Amino acid sequence: MSTLSNGRTKPHEIVERALELSTADGCVVIADEESSANLRWAGNALTTNGVTRGRTLTVIATVDGKEGTASGVVSRSAVTAADLEPLVRAAEAAARGAGPAEDAQPLVTGTPASPDFTDAPAETTSAVFADFAPALGEAFARARAGGRELYGFANHELVSTYVGTSTGLRLRHDQPNGTLELNAKSPDRQRSAWAGRSTRDFKDVDPTVLDAELAVRLGWAERKIDLPAGRYETLLPPTAVADLLIYQMWSAAARDAVEGRTVFSKPGGGTRLGEKLSELPLTLRSDPNAPGLETAPFVIAHSSGDDASVFDNGLPVPATEWIRDGELARLTTTRHTAGLTGMQLSPGFGNLILDGGGEKSLEEMVAGTERGLLLTCLWYIREVDPATLLLTGLTRDGVYMVENGQVVGEVNNFRFNESPVDLLSRASETGRTEKTLPREWSDWFTRAAMPALRIPDFNMSSVSKGV
Repeated sequence: MSTLSNGRTKPHEIVERALELSTADGCVVIADEESSANLRWAGNALTTNGVTRGRTLTVIATVDGKEGTASGVVSRSAVTAADLEPLVRAAEAAARGAGPAEDAQPLVTGTPASPDFTDAPAETTSAVFADFAPALGEAFARARAGGRELYGFANHELVSTYVGTSTGLRLRHDQPNGTLELNAKSPDRQRSAWAGRSTRDFKDVDPTVLDAELAVRLGWAERKIDLPAGRYETLLPPTAVADLLIYQMWSAAARDAVEGRTVFSKPGGGTRLGEKLSELPLTLRSDPNAPGLETAPFVIAHSSGDDASVFDNGLPVPATEWIRDGELARLTTTRHTAGLTGMQLSPGFGNLILDGGGEKSLEEMVAGTERGLLLTCLWYIREVDPATLLLTGLTRDGVYMVENGQVVGEVNNFRFNESPVDLLSRASETGRTEKTLPREWSDWFTRAAMPALRIPDFNMSSVSKGV
């Protein structure tokens, strides 16, 4: 087999060879070629930078038996040509030692091959920061002159995924993913403000703009206001809305709802499909072709669960509306769970977009607030009750008091207790939808576009000493 310039076997060839070695009744091979570049800084100075490369190979073997089809899944990193046969045999042994797979379906067929399947993988390099790095240096100088210290990191990843199957699928997808997190602190560390951005190529993020935004927030924090726990009119910025709704979608498997185990289960049986969740014209959707948020247009499943199945690898992923004009329209299904529940096939999602028809910026929503709180972001989000999807978590890096359309100071942090489904029913205003970085889930999910939401009575359940 031929090799790339770095000495590794070409990914499409390693996929083909693994399929050739397979003696199972069916086989799926997924090769993920990963590269990343990063910058880190502290105290207005770069601290580290680097570039990494890696490969992960997943082999899924299926074995037909009298009682049904079993599957075995084995994944390994840094796979070379010499590692292939042991890996394939391990997957086959796992399949033969397993019982029939509940989610067993015929492997997907009929999808046209990706025209670039045999091309070399896409790779990122430090050149992705060619314009960003000088701007970051300018932000350091401005922060230093303004008495601020900047901390944070920029990370860019490119993953080329090759999917080959014994049924003839040959698919490939290149997924760029960039995150920028910037934190500004006062020299005495008593004031802190955060901003983050999601990007595909770092051409649409400017650290000097973020630094200016953080300077304003640090200025707001010069006045401290103590508030008790309670319910407050609250403006949730897009990042906080994204974190809450991503968790909601992770809890939206159709089978779990049918079996009465989630917030989308109807009391007495059935699901809440068709129920009005919000009086606002909210539409929550996923679209693999959404500009700036593009994701794989086919299923890539390294393991099976309630919202994913290894048997569905290569299945086309259409644009899907989960909530339409405030009404629950879809729950996530695999082919197996769609058959069990009688619902439409709705594969899992790689991006999430909320549209509410609002046109105001967050700043304009602040200007229209008589008295309320403005959040920066949420963190340490945990589930309390799956039946209502009650979540708890903390505010972080700035909660601000708004009076008569002006931010008048920073208040203490809080622990909150809220259900995102319930929040949608109580939201009284939605802002303009914009790309955002979900801070809590940025290690797993970054492609989101959300509006700010006005909640008349957000439940700050207790005061927190968090920063």
